[in-house]
Amino acid sequence: MELRHLRYFVAVAETGSFTTAAEQRLHTAQPSLSRQIRDLEEEVGVDLLIRGARGVELTAAGQAFLEHARGTLAQAQSAIDAARRAARRLKPVFALGFLTGQEIEWLPEAMRVLRDELPKIEVTVSSQYSPSLRDALVKGDLDLAFMRPEPNVPELEYRLVVKEPLVVVLPSDHPLAACEKIALQQFIGETFIIVSHTAPTVRTVIDEFVLQSGLDIRASYEVDNLAMAVSLVASTRGLALLPCYARNFLPSSLTSRPLAVESPTIDLVIGYSRANTSPILSLFLSRIDHLLARCRSIAAENQASIA
Repeated sequence: MELRHLRYFVAVAETGSFTTAAEQRLHTAQPSLSRQIRDLEEEVGVDLLIRGARGVELTAAGQAFLEHARGTLAQAQSAIDAARRAARRLKPVFALGFLTGQEIEWLPEAMRVLRDELPKIEVTVSSQYSPSLRDALVKGDLDLAFMRPEPNVPELEYRLVVKEPLVVVLPSDHPLAACEKIALQQFIGETFIIVSHTAPTVRTVIDEFVLQSGLDIRASYEVDNLAMAVSLVASTRGLALLPCYARNFLPSSLTSRPLAVESPTIDLVIGYSRANTSPILSLFLSRIDHLLARCRSIAAENQASIA
């Protein structure tokens, strides 16, 4: 008796039809299925099914056999799952985190660093707010994250990737879209959309920039993420100050412009725990200079395109 015999029997018992079981559950020919069930009944030594005009019914022996057949198949699947989990654990896991939206730009760069190691390791990727990435690094749930430098976390080490300038995001047909650059004074009287404290580093930079200008510019809306910012700019025809990577996610109905003054910048860093002894992390960090050089070259090109 083989597991396939049990699978065939359970499929026929549950569907009540050789035809349905063959075509929809087992994807095999009905004559082959009927032959397999006959072989099973011969091995068991009793009839398990009653074949009639209205379909298939279980005999009393078939009812008893069905319960044990299901249990055996479940145990077999559990054994398979356990073996696969054990095999996966043989590979070291390297857990990467990204500030939501940044993975599109920086995940390929990170994977390029690990290219030679990829056959030997399992890489997991998560996308979260920067404070959540901070917590995951401290707990050991992540090995490394592309994030904002979160203050007052002595357990973490940061290395600068790029300094991202703020840009103005606005509707493509907004009157200010005709300007090559936008002065902060032009925000006065406009709907101003600002990030909430879910992104505390970005919010602090924007608040300080507006405060130092001495202008009476107040936010009309606060948004928790980039998708909300894009949606509100489109629906309210307002203006938003966002890190320049937001340009990668703008639909054709929105555009971006640089500020007329020197733009404040927001650091994007890689963060990791000082206590993390992962050999994959050590390897990644040993190769980080090449990655950072590439990142800064890309950033320089992006800033040149903004200017």
